Amino acid sequence: MDLYTPLLYFWLRREGLQPSDIEDVIQDVFLQLTQKFSDFIYDKEKGRFRAWLRTVTLNKLRDRQKRRVLTLLDRETKVYELTAPDEIALFTEDEYRRELTARALKLMQAEFSPTTWKACWEHVVAGRSALEVATELGISPGAVYAARFRVIGRLREEFRDFID
Repeated sequence: MDLYTPLLYFWLRREGLQPSDIEDVIQDVFLQLTQKFSDFIYDKEKGRFRAWLRTVTLNKLRDRQKRRVLTLLDRETKVYELTAPDEIALFTEDEYRRELTARALKLMQAEFSPTTWKACWEHVVAGRSALEVATELGISPGAVYAARFRVIGRLREEFRDFID
């Protein structure tokens, strides 16, 4: 311990750890060494002990960092679960799908010209004839059908994964 602690400290400090964290990792390393040292075979010619010690040290550091990240993610998840309402539970399945569709439509509306959007909306949602909508908007009935095709195609693309 006296011989290798300064070396471990140097390696871990170079990795950016604070002194208190370094001490914890060094403790984990020495605990690991006591458990695995009986398996280690020293070869003077290859000088493998330092390389093995460095590997153990970096692995302990990575384990510690992973645990820290998982702990933070777990805390964030728990905070979210406590603060966020369960939106899906607030709706029945049909209401949820209608709400989702309405949100998608609102976002998609910006992707089309106002005339294309209105032509589709009036023909599909309001149930007006293509001729009636075309006359009101000053376009051909074919343009109304084309608008319907483009908007509904985009909607299907958006909901491909949600449609049974």
